[in-house]
Amino acid sequence: MIALESAGLPLPGETILIGAAIYARINEVIDLQFVVFAAASGAIIGDNLGYLIGYKFGYSALRRYGPRLGLSLQKQRLIQYLFYKWGGLVVLFGRFITLLRVFAALMAGASHVPFLRFFFYNALGGILWATCFGYGAYILTENFEKVQTPTAKILFVLLLIGLFVIWRFYKQNAQRLNEEAEALFDKEPFN
Repeated sequence: MIALESAGLPLPGETILIGAAIYARINEVIDLQFVVFAAASGAIIGDNLGYLIGYKFGYSALRRYGPRLGLSLQKQRLIQYLFYKWGGLVVLFGRFITLLRVFAALMAGASHVPFLRFFFYNALGGILWATCFGYGAYILTENFEKVQTPTAKILFVLLLIGLFVIWRFYKQNAQRLNEEAEALFDKEPFN
């Protein structure tokens, strides 16, 4: 399930990982290390498949179907520019953001992020993601009552602050990023 989600299908891979970690904690039938290893392996393999699909078909599919999905040519160029400039970091941190986790590999391939850079950040992101969510769910299940109160509220506030900072950065820099993307594509068009 995680491999298919990472390859670009909108499936509940993270939910499966969390559920398996909780099951490992409650029943002690399967080893948590196996759950984390399987999740990381699935994430890495699926992302590599998604990258290859994006590399082969992503650019033409974006041009053809992007506008129907609300992705104007300008937005497509911006996405490709962000992957071109920060592709490795987008893949790494995108692993922790649900919608981006599903499409990051496809977009990295469509944006022609160099494969070795993609592979490194993909593997690192898959391992970190599986470890954080696997062990996190396992530990939180053990200490759920303690986490429900102040820690959960603090984490929620930090998440909101993080989302606000990303939104503000985009709003303040959208015009500049669009201009940089247009300048890049005038010199080096993707195809």
